[in-house]
Amino acid sequence: MLLTTDLQAHQGRRDDDECAAARARLAARMLGCLPAEGDHDSPVPGLFLYRRDGYCPPASYIYQPSLSLIVQGSKHVILGTQAYEYDTSHFMLTSVDLPTISQVCAASAHYPFLSILLSLDLTAVQEVGGEIDLHGIAAGDTGSGMMLGPVTAGLLDAVARLAALADTPRDIPVMGRMVLREIIYHLLVSPAGAQLRQIAMHDTRGNRIAGVINWLRDHYAEPVRIETLAEMAAMGVSTLHHHFTAITRLSPLQYQKQIRLHEARRLLLTEALDAGTAAFRVGYESVSQFSREYRRLFGNPPMRDIALLRGGRPSDVAELTVFAAKL
Repeated sequence: MLLTTDLQAHQGRRDDDECAAARARLAARMLGCLPAEGDHDSPVPGLFLYRRDGYCPPASYIYQPSLSLIVQGSKHVILGTQAYEYDTSHFMLTSVDLPTISQVCAASAHYPFLSILLSLDLTAVQEVGGEIDLHGIAAGDTGSGMMLGPVTAGLLDAVARLAALADTPRDIPVMGRMVLREIIYHLLVSPAGAQLRQIAMHDTRGNRIAGVINWLRDHYAEPVRIETLAEMAAMGVSTLHHHFTAITRLSPLQYQKQIRLHEARRLLLTEALDAGTAAFRVGYESVSQFSREYRRLFGNPPMRDIALLRGGRPSDVAELTVFAAKL
């Protein structure tokens, strides 16, 4: 028993050393290709790089199905009533579109916050999931659509190799797909992968809830009845409410409201609309109600919020326009 314990401890230290070395290489690479703070696309489809050099106020953010990996620093994310704080030792896996409030905890010009976000194609997740023998893999938590999992040397190495493909663009179409499948495999068999497996599998409870989430995202401006959503998911009303809230930490109507407000913010910023026009475009009938709920979520009335965004850091505006536009 002692020998087994010693071997496990030795393997754990070796994995930690490999992670630290891979993370250092990845940080050096990112600092070399990101000379200034901001949000940066990569030549690799679906791969985004982030750098922050100073204080970042809390910001509203819609996470789509994705892997978020911190290379330097830490981050605080609030989803409904649940708070997540993670650093380089954990990744964040998001299985469905989720409106959040997020904040970089610490960053400076001497030690910037660095992170990578990789969008996940659920079709690719289904394909990889269908090839995995799940026998012996712990069932895990199938509650929230946002989970934290431990960063392993294998996952970190695969992400680093995917990012490095930016140096050889001709390799991206073939090698990118292969490395992406490797990353998806690591996620699916990780302790955080249970909900992603549920959502990617046809006709599971998670998959049906994901269908309702996608419908609300695409039809956020339309009136909705909870009974209609329940029929869509082939569930009773109370069952739908329970499982929807478990995954999103919001009720269906709260979720729709947050999607409406995020989209209104994007319209105000990118199309120069007035508050009343934006309110009606996203489904509100009362401008005063819209303004109250907008201020409650974003901290300021609509037009003041947009003025502050336009006068703020370019990275703040870029984050909003790039990712809110994906709704």
